Amino acid sequence: MTQVRTPSARRRMLFAVAAFASLGPLAGCARQVHIPPAAPSTGHRPPPQSRDFEAGDLAKTDVDSIAEIHLQESLASARLLTEKLYRRNPREWRRGGHASLDAAVARAFDPHHGWRFAELGNARGTDALQLAFRPEFAGDRVFAFGVGLGSMLMQAYGDQTEFYALDALDPQKLYNAARNVEVAAWKLATARDASGQPLLLSNEIGNGAQNLSFEREIGKLIAYQDVLARVVAEHTNRTIRRVVQSVATMVFLPL
Repeated sequence: MTQVRTPSARRRMLFAVAAFASLGPLAGCARQVHIPPAAPSTGHRPPPQSRDFEAGDLAKTDVDSIAEIHLQESLASARLLTEKLYRRNPREWRRGGHASLDAAVARAFDPHHGWRFAELGNARGTDALQLAFRPEFAGDRVFAFGVGLGSMLMQAYGDQTEFYALDALDPQKLYNAARNVEVAAWKLATARDASGQPLLLSNEIGNGAQNLSFEREIGKLIAYQDVLARVVAEHTNRTIRRVVQSVATMVFLPL
């Protein structure tokens, strides 16, 4: 009887690399950055959808597929947070000159802009997030927050939305992104104008109302990045430098 041997991890990896190389033009096309659909305005994620096998799947490891799912969910949460902030702060989309709340959100997450907008001085990532909390900023703070949060997450994933065996995610960047979400949440809760009023309204407790939906969505964002950072670190045998921040030293970390 012929013994059936299970391919080793090394052979599987070599097969994936060979498959990736043979895909050539297909892999090149996949590099175009596109933003996955966001969650509906209700905040409930749609059920997982089945899809047909694609040739590019041969060049993906399990971690690659996991990374794509984490990024899709992260961007969906970032977009939902932006929408929710506009609902609590409708003056912002009007200040930005947008036709409607939906138009403002769609523009912020339109991949054709590459997260670069003249009204934000082409700032992206934590630079745009910082802009949203500057008391002297006269523009659309929610727009700056949404663009900053979405582009910061993209930077943590190497500005890619699809991953293959030859790609190398940096677990430190993913970890730093989780800490940056924490800093953004802290600023969202504490940033005030000269009269002591919140720059942006978010969670609400008191006066007969309780709205902690922002906190829940932010918690998801933090968990997505922390879990994937650990998965990638163990997969690549890398160490994450952990950072402890106090209220007095809340600063955005570099990506």
